[in-house]
Amino acid sequence: MSGLRFNRKAVTVAEGQRQILASVRTMPVEKVPLAEAYGRYLAADVAAAHPLPHFRRSGVDGYALRAADTAPARPGRTAELDVLETILCGMVPERAIGPGQASRIMTGAVVPDGADAVVMLEATEQALAGQAGSAPGSKVSVKKRAVLGENITSVGEEVGGGETLLHAGEAIGPGEAALLAAFGHELVPVYRKPKVAIFPTGSELLPLSAPLEPGKIRESNSFMLACQVRRAGGVPITMPIVPDDPQRLERALLEAMEEADVLITTGGVSVGDKDVLVELFARWSGRLLFNKVQMRPGSPTSTGLWNGKPLFALSGNPGACFVGFELFVRPYLQAALGSRSPLPDETAAVLDADYAKGSAYPRYVRGVVLQDGETVKVRPAGRDKSSVMVSLKDTACLIRLPAGGQGVPAGSRVGIIRL
Repeated sequence: MSGLRFNRKAVTVAEGQRQILASVRTMPVEKVPLAEAYGRYLAADVAAAHPLPHFRRSGVDGYALRAADTAPARPGRTAELDVLETILCGMVPERAIGPGQASRIMTGAVVPDGADAVVMLEATEQALAGQAGSAPGSKVSVKKRAVLGENITSVGEEVGGGETLLHAGEAIGPGEAALLAAFGHELVPVYRKPKVAIFPTGSELLPLSAPLEPGKIRESNSFMLACQVRRAGGVPITMPIVPDDPQRLERALLEAMEEADVLITTGGVSVGDKDVLVELFARWSGRLLFNKVQMRPGSPTSTGLWNGKPLFALSGNPGACFVGFELFVRPYLQAALGSRSPLPDETAAVLDADYAKGSAYPRYVRGVVLQDGETVKVRPAGRDKSSVMVSLKDTACLIRLPAGGQGVPAGSRVGIIRL
């Protein structure tokens, strides 16, 4: 056990993430109502059952006509056409357009046969004079030449029949939902949300309703983690506090594994005498992936596989716990949900304040984002100690600072992960 406690081989964040993603088991597929599919990942490609649009569609309110019949139109002269009918949205035109003819048409309505252009209402004399110009037998005066195909969306212009609309692994957002609705998908194949059991550990922890006692604190990490799990697409199951008893913790984890897809513990991963996760990893039947990461905070973060299910042992310090989840648990959950890009995106920003604290490992600082024109600037959200939780409420990103003993001066370019 002392070997696991003190002789740990630290992996890089990237290597830890690689090992975790290599172990992912995608969740089973289920079908959910489209109205409940927002944020879920498609479990299968979706093809267009028909062209979109499936009829020629007018893009404006105006007149459907033959472009050749507007050739006489020029400044000071109009082209006079006979009006056949008015075509409203949802109607099927009754008459085809012949030479010298036009039909009043509304945006989104079916363009009649024979018409090869639609002119806007504003380009007609009747519109300018305040007349309807839509009654059968009336005339419309067109003031400009129409261009062939003008203001007409052709059949299949957006999507051809049989064309792939969406790919498996794409997240369903507003645009994807609109497409799925347009093609009649009431039920959508997605991956089931993983159930995540969260175990706070430590004999110093009190439940929320308990009065404070000397040397004890109210347990808060599980509530923070539950919110992070929901934000990552999972279903949190908050478990009771487990005291510093490795055997009791092992029994609780094995019992939870019957229902949960993922296990998270918080606390008990460092080198103290009562760090129960270290004892558990020394005696369990699972496979330890890593038990130290080259990062601050949260270097004791550990991950293993137990009966094929992941156990993430995160730090008990709230800041380190928060960071460990975002860097390791979130990618696992996203991959299990079918995401094609489960790792967090890192972009560049400019550090807006000196960070004087050096570190042997890259540091992930909870930060706020400041937009200065086209420049993205970031600074720590508050006191950057892993035990400080007050700054978590303002955290909008993680600022990745390189390892080094001198800290990082303001004005330096740094990597950030937006949350």
